[in-house]
Amino acid sequence: RPTTAINFDPFGHTRGLVQILAKSGYDSYVHCRPLRHECGQQVDDYVWVGYDGSEIICTRPRLFYNSQLGKAGDKLRTQLEETSDLDISLMLWGVGNHGGGPSRKDIRDINGIIACQKNWTILHSTPEAYFQDLKQRKGELPRWVKDLNPWAVGCYTSMIRIKQGYRALENTLLMVEKMASAAAAQELMPYPGDQFKAAEEDLLWTAFHDVLPGSSTPPVERHALQKIGHGMELLSRIRAQAFFCLASGQPKAKANTFPVFVYNPHPWEIETTVVAEFNLPDIIFCPDTFWIPSLLHKGKKLPIQAERPDSNMPMDWRKRVCFRAKLAPGIVNRFDVTLTRKSKRPVFKNREKDGVIHFRGKNIDWAINVRSGLIEHLRVNGRDILRKGAFKALVMHDTSDPWGMTTDRFDTIVGRFRILSHTKSAEVSGISAKRLKPIRVIEDGPVRTVVEALYGYNDSFLILTWKLPKEGTEVELNARVLWNEKDKMLKLSVPTLLQNAAYIGDVAYGRDVLPATGREVVAQKWSAVVSEHDDLVLTIVNDGTYASSFTKGQMRITLLRCPAYVAHPWKDWATVPDNMFRPRIDQGERLFSFWMNAGPVDERMCAVARQAQIHNEKPMAQWFSPSGCGTRPKPFALLSNRNVQITTIKQAENGKGWIIRLFEPTGRRQKTQLRILAGKSIRKTVTLQPFEIKTLKIDTTFRSVVETNLMEETG
Repeated sequence: RPTTAINFDPFGHTRGLVQILAKSGYDSYVHCRPLRHECGQQVDDYVWVGYDGSEIICTRPRLFYNSQLGKAGDKLRTQLEETSDLDISLMLWGVGNHGGGPSRKDIRDINGIIACQKNWTILHSTPEAYFQDLKQRKGELPRWVKDLNPWAVGCYTSMIRIKQGYRALENTLLMVEKMASAAAAQELMPYPGDQFKAAEEDLLWTAFHDVLPGSSTPPVERHALQKIGHGMELLSRIRAQAFFCLASGQPKAKANTFPVFVYNPHPWEIETTVVAEFNLPDIIFCPDTFWIPSLLHKGKKLPIQAERPDSNMPMDWRKRVCFRAKLAPGIVNRFDVTLTRKSKRPVFKNREKDGVIHFRGKNIDWAINVRSGLIEHLRVNGRDILRKGAFKALVMHDTSDPWGMTTDRFDTIVGRFRILSHTKSAEVSGISAKRLKPIRVIEDGPVRTVVEALYGYNDSFLILTWKLPKEGTEVELNARVLWNEKDKMLKLSVPTLLQNAAYIGDVAYGRDVLPATGREVVAQKWSAVVSEHDDLVLTIVNDGTYASSFTKGQMRITLLRCPAYVAHPWKDWATVPDNMFRPRIDQGERLFSFWMNAGPVDERMCAVARQAQIHNEKPMAQWFSPSGCGTRPKPFALLSNRNVQITTIKQAENGKGWIIRLFEPTGRRQKTQLRILAGKSIRKTVTLQPFEIKTLKIDTTFRSVVETNLMEETG
């Protein structure tokens, strides 16, 4: 069984890998990128320390991972010269792309050098044997307590559809595993392990290092999207089956009532905005009739509003409702919608005054300038967060290189998106009218106000949709980009008023203080501008955007690039031919979603990881008419501490028992009570160290809880 993990060519390595590898049975790691000078290291052999204190020994082969055909002997001679200062060293060789394999000539040449070498012992060996020797001087090796970045920073963004699809597939897999486990543990359905494995294989295939980074050809891009679609289809079928199993025992709907069921996959109560659609019993052809929704939950009336459905049918038939709700953990929550007939559709009040659309909710105050299209201010609970002119869509200088091999930043502005004219707004919107205000309120009600703004740059267009809550502090922003540029990058500029601010980002099972130098950086589900000086934080959660930069209090979120496919820079050679059309990456329509929030440091930094998980593993909302049969299922697992996450609930790989994986995301020691309610009830108090992943194997028959490693092994 291997104990050395190899990751020869991937372009960067999160520090979160250390804990993952150490708890999967690995004690060592081989990587080639980034080079020492690119990440600030002084040596190639070192001890890498994870966020939780885990350790592995690492080496970076000095001459990379492959060799040219027939030149492995030359590489070995160079290796001996360049590593003469070391007691031991590791050389990788192989012919072809990504290392390939051996050739007879190369083996003969290497063996010839071995036979006549008197100063060194040279062995055909394994990584494990190398690290066995290196471990003897582990105490002498320097310790590295950072990530291994940057290299190929353009790959944080290239082929954004693959990145968004990968995130969606990964989070859907995690959520549906939880749903199926809850149903299977209560004998409502068989556990679909084979289908989960197939979806996981689709996910892992897409994670190959020239697929997920976006440094591949058009056929590979299409194949990746096909793989993601296949995995999502498998999971959508399991999700539907599990959802209806978990919705059993619901009473029949009363006459003229439309029940909306919302499953919360998380182990604690959450409050979120729910959007659902359903059909009226019959189509309404009367143009003067509109049905207004009302909402009841456990006998209590809640705010709700009707919004434009996804369809464009002019008659009132398909209904889309939006409401704010608290969802009990781990179960299907029921909300009953009733409708009242009105003589006309609602008309939204024109909020524009003196060139500004101004919104005031219970907790936020927001304004946009209709002439510039930029945000005038955002106040959260009375505190100003943004500088005037925020959310400018900047166009940056870029190149045809999808990797971004020759830079670590994109900071040269060549233009920006500007608000469209009334005539162009109508044209881009595809409406029959000749004129349309580029910024206007498109939805309004007791839950939220929705403002749409249209911008253009050259042959590209941007539609920003702001969803502003009447109560609460979370603002949602949807961006629809119609992108047709070449060798340019699109960033959203978010200048803040926070003083002496640090930039912090979510990474794999941890969080990192990111460089505040304008360098392109990578983070996962959220990033934050943190001012201890002001006791104030701005957090932005995403569902599939990874790149950004930060300097002088300004965050710039990277949305899109437009390089050529596999345009590998080499010396001064041209990468894109001048005598033909060559397709570009990420042309056409791309969609993005963000959720902004602000508040005191302790409160916000404890909440952001939880809220990011909620937005990435969204509660499932579905309208249907229940049969009234069955009994209501229980939640599988609950936690008493909202600062602890359950990342995984699934059947054990050997089919015996259940696996629950906990994670501490705040960087503080936490204690929580875990309650298992599916099957025989179990209670267990669990303590987690900062950023610790803890895997528990649950046997609901014998009411036992045993800690394992990530491979589900004990001892």
